Amino acid sequence: MTTVTRVGDQTDILGESPLWNERDQCLYWVDIRRPAVRRYHHASGRIDTWTMPDLVGCIAFCTDGRLLVALPDQLAFFDTATTSLQPFVATPQPVAGHRFNDGRCDRQGRFWVGTMHNVARAPEGILYRVDAHGKFAHVASNIRIPNSLGWSPDGRTMYFADSLQYAIFAYDFDPASGDIGRRRVFATTSAPAFPDGSTVDAEGFLWNAEFNGGRVVRYAPDGRIDRIIELPTHRPTCCAFGGPNLDTLYITTASQQMAPDEMANQPLAGALLAIDVGVRGLVEPRFVATADPTWE
Repeated sequence: MTTVTRVGDQTDILGESPLWNERDQCLYWVDIRRPAVRRYHHASGRIDTWTMPDLVGCIAFCTDGRLLVALPDQLAFFDTATTSLQPFVATPQPVAGHRFNDGRCDRQGRFWVGTMHNVARAPEGILYRVDAHGKFAHVASNIRIPNSLGWSPDGRTMYFADSLQYAIFAYDFDPASGDIGRRRVFATTSAPAFPDGSTVDAEGFLWNAEFNGGRVVRYAPDGRIDRIIELPTHRPTCCAFGGPNLDTLYITTASQQMAPDEMANQPLAGALLAIDVGVRGLVEPRFVATADPTWE
């Protein structure tokens, strides 16, 4: 049986976007709805929390040590040392009630991020690719909940899910240009469980958090289910490998809109969880940003 450990005593409303920083040996993640960026210092166990000015969909590491933060109206740089937030680029084609959700850097340092309607979940979201100059490339449309962004170790396969299609898709991917090619169904889930955030391990297997499914599933590169880890809460949101040897799976979870009796039955809802799964992850790519932002 796999042992699940709680990290810290904080409870997230909607924990998301966990990323391990091998430079400072810390795990970073967001609570979208608090809204806040959090950091877990592995050696000391300290949890730092920084309040954000608006809903924060996801984060990415930058080559200069700052965080790229996805706020509804902009991508911005956040410096944890000074707690300063510097605008980088405005959200293209802003729509009232929309926000960013899942985002991640590919292995060449480009940032990929999806938008969604914050409440209605209407098929109005867009998947973007953002380059070092802050230029947005429109990649896909009609998305309800963008999730599960990830890349194979060789960077030639991209994973992505529109969660309410109850499927994870795999795309042929050109690392040089960032263009996506042929799409195929990689894995499916059964409602009400849908694919939320994912991570890819050093063996090329994809780990996916099933929201409403109460589990994390490890998929082989051919889409076959390799392992299922049942969790003590129904709403895991995303996962990431971390720890000094990159062999701990960290899992963010949600507690939003849970009734008191649900919380009583799931006391770890909203907690950051950690599991030793006997597999190593990969170092998280960093966003390569120009010093000349295109803020308008």
